[in-house]
Amino acid sequence: MPMPADQIEALIKAALPDAEVEMQALADDNDHWLARVTSKEFEGKNRVQQHKMVFEALGGRLGGELHALQLHTSVPN
Repeated sequence: MPMPADQIEALIKAALPDAEVEMQALADDNDHWLARVTSKEFEGKNRVQQHKMVFEALGGRLGGELHALQLHTSVPN
């Protein structure tokens, strides 16, 4: 079953409360998403560490309920 954007956003914000999350559909199927996540929690961490934090927030749903997620992470200006 596909995962809607608001559910993905809620999971990310539960793990990273200060996060700004922008979701964009890459296909019209609720299964392929681009998430832009900005959080102070990423400060001092490399991209791999930042992405790992987001994937952990999703609790193992990637590859199951959530088929594909393209991820862009950044620290606020």
